[in-house]
Amino acid sequence: MSTSASGGAPVGAGFTAVDYAIFITMLAASLGIGVYSAVRSRGQESALNYLLGNRAMPPIPVVFSVVGGFISSTSLLGNPTEVYFHGTQVVVNQVGIFLGFIVIHQLILPTFYRLRLVSVNQYLVLRYKSSTIHKMATLCQVGHHLFYMGAILYGPALTLATATGLAPEASVVLMGLVCTFYMTAGGVKAVVYTDVLQTLLMFGGVLVVVVICCINMGGVGNIWAIADQGARIQFFNLDPSLFVRHTLWSTIVYGFVASLIVLGFNQNIYQRLASISSLVAAQRVSVGFIVSQLIVLALFYFSGLVAYAVYQQCDPLTSGRIQKPDQIIPYLVMDKLGHLKGVPGIFVAAICGAVLSSISTTGNSIACLIWEDLLKDRPYFNKMSNKSSTNVLKLLSAAAGVCGICTGLAVQHLSGILIVGYKTSGAVLGPLVGMHMAGLLTPWVNAKGAMVGFLAALTFNLWITVSSFVQGEGSLSSLPLSTDGCPENLLHFPNITTPIPDADLVTTDIVDVLMTPTPSTDRVEGKTVYDISYCYTTLFGFLIVLVVSSLVSLCTGPMSSGAVDERLTSPCSARLHRWLLRREPDSSLVARNTTPDDSKKTELALAELI
Repeated sequence: MSTSASGGAPVGAGFTAVDYAIFITMLAASLGIGVYSAVRSRGQESALNYLLGNRAMPPIPVVFSVVGGFISSTSLLGNPTEVYFHGTQVVVNQVGIFLGFIVIHQLILPTFYRLRLVSVNQYLVLRYKSSTIHKMATLCQVGHHLFYMGAILYGPALTLATATGLAPEASVVLMGLVCTFYMTAGGVKAVVYTDVLQTLLMFGGVLVVVVICCINMGGVGNIWAIADQGARIQFFNLDPSLFVRHTLWSTIVYGFVASLIVLGFNQNIYQRLASISSLVAAQRVSVGFIVSQLIVLALFYFSGLVAYAVYQQCDPLTSGRIQKPDQIIPYLVMDKLGHLKGVPGIFVAAICGAVLSSISTTGNSIACLIWEDLLKDRPYFNKMSNKSSTNVLKLLSAAAGVCGICTGLAVQHLSGILIVGYKTSGAVLGPLVGMHMAGLLTPWVNAKGAMVGFLAALTFNLWITVSSFVQGEGSLSSLPLSTDGCPENLLHFPNITTPIPDADLVTTDIVDVLMTPTPSTDRVEGKTVYDISYCYTTLFGFLIVLVVSSLVSLCTGPMSSGAVDERLTSPCSARLHRWLLRREPDSSLVARNTTPDDSKKTELALAELI
């Protein structure tokens, strides 16, 4: 990304004193909110206040916080990239997200909220009465979150380095330290209120770029027409093949499963919803979130069409002016808008704000998971005062932030190893969600069935993930790109279908990596399981958990209705469970997983939580 489209000054030369001022103000404001939250919380120290704001957080800021935690810098850069190179078919995933949201709104959130859970994994110990499953789930989530923090920290640091000349390592440390300070000092309150600032800045930064480009290009209608001529507008690809990367069916499936992974059982999101004073208010916040994320993502998707309209005759990737696909939007800003003082600063601040929001939300959740699931009930920690427990949580938050910085710094030197580790840890999340959903939807599933189902699905996911690395993931072919309009002083390339050199960077969201994508190549013959669209692979893993856990439970002795508190399952599943047991002639099948103390233990555990 060395020169502008006109062959002028280096791209970073467009960053002026005004841009620096905007960026520094954003960082200073984030620090200030952290300090203010810490001062306001003096004398009110407790684990509940640090993690959930005493369950009294105002709904509107929480909506912004959930949106900011959900939409990372990867979304800000990856969604436009997907639309620019592959068209708008991926936008249909919003239909699947809405369907998944209905399940979350009507089943998952009411169940978890009424149980007064702080950690989503507490559900597993209540449902399966297995501390092994509980702790395994926590360790898996913590491990993935640590990889996630480093992965999302380094990429935007390159954007900051390109714009300002600051070394990438310094950018990682700067953003990481700012984030670590305010999330450690102020807890969930600091995270939520900084998320408000950062989410508004993230949305505003992209909006400014889109509006200015739309004006320069003759309006939204003209941009849409150019995109349509370039075959970028596509929503109803009805191809039933499992090997086509994005179709109407695959994107709906992708959105549905992704919503369960990222919204339904994600500690980052649930912790914000649990900080609301009532279930009704939490459900309203979730509705506000689903509407807000649709608006924000629609803007991000449209920015990809804007970039295509601007570069329809001179694609920067094909002509060699950028090296990676996800540089297209930063390049557009510095190339076409770099002469406008403040615009580059707003955009860079938007990207960094998205980073800070996601990292702070994740770091706070890591502290919550470790405290609630691993430490709180141990003899040494359960006798601690409120102030001491708060100090432990601050140490955990600080440690999470430092680990995120270290992972971010290691990305450029150990990128291959870290990506393998990141995708491998992401392969665990689908089976974990499967265990949660098995608990909600199949009350007869016992701990043995849940564990075997989890291991079967995990084996499938790891097989797909590791095989994709061993065999090579192939390259994704974009829609046609042109260099006919490039200046004569640039090398001229004919219209071609350009292979994307780094498929890992062409993602619609960080969810792609969570769902262990296996990009489908354009080979017509010799399709294998590795060529199945990533949109389906996690669905398969999810279904494996449900099917295998039920079969194993039926063989080892299904749970009786008395052994499973109906507050832990969906009402329809509980009724089905009772009906099936009444029709079971051999009562010994249910006795193997029922002890006289089961119901009493469950009641005591629920009473302790509630």
